[in-house]
Amino acid sequence: MLTSTLKSKIQSLWDKFWSSGMTNPITNIEQISYLIFMKRLEELDYQHAIAFKARKEKYVSIFQGHEDCKWSFWKNYNAEQMLAHVRDKVFPFIKNLKRGEDTYFSENMKDSIFLIAKPSLLQEAVSIIDYIFDQAEKGEASNGDLLGDLYEYMLAQIATQGQNGQFRTPRHIIRTMVELVQPRLGHKICDPACGSGGFILGAYEYIMRTNTSPDLISYDKDGTAHGLIGDKLPKGGHELLSKGSLFGFDSDFTMVRISLMNMILHGIEHPNIRNADSLSKNFDTRQKFDVILANPPFTGSIDESDVNEVLQLKTTKTELLFVKLIHHLLHVGGKAAVIVPQGVLFGSSNVHNALRKTILEDAQLEAVISLPSGVFKPYSGVATAILVFTKGVKTENVWFYEVLSDGYSLDDKRTFIDGKGDLPDLVEKFKKRTNSDKSFTASINTIKKNEYNLSPSRYKQVEHEKITYRDSEILLEQTLKLEEEIQAEMKELKRMIKNAKST
Repeated sequence: MLTSTLKSKIQSLWDKFWSSGMTNPITNIEQISYLIFMKRLEELDYQHAIAFKARKEKYVSIFQGHEDCKWSFWKNYNAEQMLAHVRDKVFPFIKNLKRGEDTYFSENMKDSIFLIAKPSLLQEAVSIIDYIFDQAEKGEASNGDLLGDLYEYMLAQIATQGQNGQFRTPRHIIRTMVELVQPRLGHKICDPACGSGGFILGAYEYIMRTNTSPDLISYDKDGTAHGLIGDKLPKGGHELLSKGSLFGFDSDFTMVRISLMNMILHGIEHPNIRNADSLSKNFDTRQKFDVILANPPFTGSIDESDVNEVLQLKTTKTELLFVKLIHHLLHVGGKAAVIVPQGVLFGSSNVHNALRKTILEDAQLEAVISLPSGVFKPYSGVATAILVFTKGVKTENVWFYEVLSDGYSLDDKRTFIDGKGDLPDLVEKFKKRTNSDKSFTASINTIKKNEYNLSPSRYKQVEHEKITYRDSEILLEQTLKLEEEIQAEMKELKRMIKNAKST
């Protein structure tokens, strides 16, 4: 989490980019991300060297032959010298970064451009980023996901200014969804609209946490775990997790680059992040996955002629197409947790009905989890829900849960309360599909009678309090008696007024 001091520093950095004439918000995020990557890459290299030494293994530094590309080497250059060095040496170095035969990162970076042209802007940006990470080392922020924190904060600025529709799913929502699907080592895990890679990182950290000795793990107050070394992973487990388990796709090349950098900074050295429109005809839908986690875009539409024919939905609405795609991409027995606008639950069009029929009859819809509308503020106030389903098993019952609080205020400020709210209760009750004041179950037969409508209000049992009324004759007698008492008191009041006048 970022303190108010760090937020003001980031805001200062953001303002300096704008005042320097760089007015494209996503471009600015990309450029700032490059600088953060340069900073963290040296730290990551140092951590790897220590780990290899502890395992008595030989380690070859990322910077071998390029020591002058280390942040510590050039960060104190004067402004003119720094710009020339970063533009001509450091940036080309990170663009061509690769491990052994793995060249995918460099292939995706080959068209990237370093756009900071003002020496003073670069020098100020380097100074601010250095300060932020120094504070992280002193415990003022979580160093492990500072890139994510910075990215989330900068996107918040974009949203409040109405400049861009992209937003990042809060980490505590991601952690909850990962807990619901429980990915394991060996699973192929995917996000078909991955953005900055939050869900992929969430799955990675869950597997690392469940394979790390509990006494090695510490937690921030917001639930972020540290010390995830995976000491319980079997031989070859780290490589399997890094190379063959995590997959992401996004149609925005900038987001792909940011996601790739995010993966590497979290220790995933061979990320399978691809630039692809996963709804289009060009996307390879033959790939199958064990777990899919996603918060796909749900306010847009695409060209109907470009929609992949395997989806078999006559619509251009992305919120419907992505759910159908996710179902298609799962192995039989594979599980998904996906965020949708609540309109998907009860929309009355033929396409809405067909989609709900698919996830009820060609999958086991395990849960419909309603989220409060403020969860995605300040980006959006739309009401959303999480669908959890397993492909290939017909639904018998659907479990509903209503989240009233996620541990943060539901206004634009999203102030920290406890960082949890109803989410731990949700996870615990989901395991046994327990019914409570916030959860209930509806049978597939009942849902069919309601034309596959998944609106929770259709099935929630409202308990009416039984009111026992007194006998009408007794009530009438009591009313007459009360009236007699009032008449008597009025006569007494009249007598008292009369006496007062006579004296």
